[in-house]
Order: sequence, then C-alpha cells, then structure tokens
Amino acid sequence: MVSSDITIVPDADALATHAADHFIELANEAAKQRGIVHVALAGGSTPRAMNALLAAAPRRERVNWTAIRFFFGDERCVPPDHPDSNYRMTRETLFDPLGIDASHVHRVAGEDEPQTAASAYDALLQREMGTLPVFDIVYLGMGPDGHTASLFPGTLAHLDLTRCCVANFVPKFNTYRITVTPRVINAARHVTITAGGAEKADSLAAVLEGPRLPDIYPVQLVAPTNGELHWYVDADAASKLRSR
Repeated sequence: MVSSDITIVPDADALATHAADHFIELANEAAKQRGIVHVALAGGSTPRAMNALLAAAPRRERVNWTAIRFFFGDERCVPPDHPDSNYRMTRETLFDPLGIDASHVHRVAGEDEPQTAASAYDALLQREMGTLPVFDIVYLGMGPDGHTASLFPGTLAHLDLTRCCVANFVPKFNTYRITVTPRVINAARHVTITAGGAEKADSLAAVLEGPRLPDIYPVQLVAPTNGELHWYVDADAASKLRSR
C-alpha cells in the first residue's frame, strides 16, 4: 500500500471541500513556521472546484494569500490563454478572484518549445527554492490510468528523473507535457492527492492495495521522503478498495 492516510468522502462536492480546508490548514501552518509558503498546484476538475471554494467567502479570509508563492506541478504545451492551460484555469478560478500579485505566480511557459520550457522551469524552481526544491504543499490528482502530474504509464523510462522538471512525450495524446519529477514531489513537506469518480476505482485499488508497479501506475512513485502524504478520494473512486 502506498499510504494508509486516506480520507474517503461521499461525493465530488465533499472532495473539493475537504481539499480546500486541508489547503487552508497546511498553508496557515507553513506561514506560521516559515513566513513564505511554496505551493505546487494541479489541473483538473477537483482543483477547479477547490479553487472556487478557496476564492469565495468565508474561506478566502482564512488565508494570508500574500505569503503564498504559486507554482505548477505540470502544464500542457499550450499558450497561457488556451482552454487546456492549467495556468489559465487557475488564474480564472483563484488568482484573479483573489487579486494575487502576478510576481507571486510562477507559471510554466507552455507556449515554448517543450525541452526549453522544461529546462527554464527546472532553473526557476532551483532559483526560487534551492538545488533540491522543497515545496510546503504539493497538490496532485490521479487519472483513471494511474498517472499523476504528467507522469504517464509507459513514459518514465526515457525521462531524466534526476532533474526537477522534464518534458514528457505522451503517446496517447501525441504531445509533450511539462512535469515536475518524483524527485521534487517527494521532497515536499506535504503532498495531497485527490481522486474522484467511478472511472478511477480500478486504478485506485491497484495503486493502494496492489503490488508496486510504477511503470504502470506512476502515482505509486509518490512517497515523500520526510513529508506527509494524504489521499482524499470520493466514495465512487474508493468503491473497490478492500479496506474501505
């Protein structure tokens, strides 16, 4: 089993609510301890819903947003105004509603050549947080195929996982994705993975209760070295867990 720290909630709304409240708790703790909070965000439906909750009253008043520095765990190779851009989704649902200072947001230049964009983000992460970047908070999702960030099944062998950020060619989409590596994810103080929907039930059971097969289920590579890992999953996604 990857982690025994799993919270099962009833539905998608509860999943977003728990993810948002967990974010507030972690952000406030990190701000109290270190002043500046480094966060890596994810794309997808649950992060979109979580962002909407965080940007609205009463939760928006519970966080010192000026203390947070925002980064991204992965990005599509598209311009920042493209509908598929993780940055655009987050800007529309979180940054703009909260009036986040643009200098506190570090996006991936998905419009650039993929290797160039990955190298630039690798350098940015090290410039902002040191040779081995340590995020206070990393939020991830899990796809129905067991991928996380943009680490997809069958794509890991050709990646230089000693780097902080790489360009990963994903054959199923016939395109590159820019993604942080397990090296960075596992250095984080807190990693939160959210998964919702019946289409993820088989993979979630295999990931959490099956053998370790990270080439098939890359999310199994998430194992913080000195930090904490917490899963939030809804009842549909958890429906095939033997231990639920």
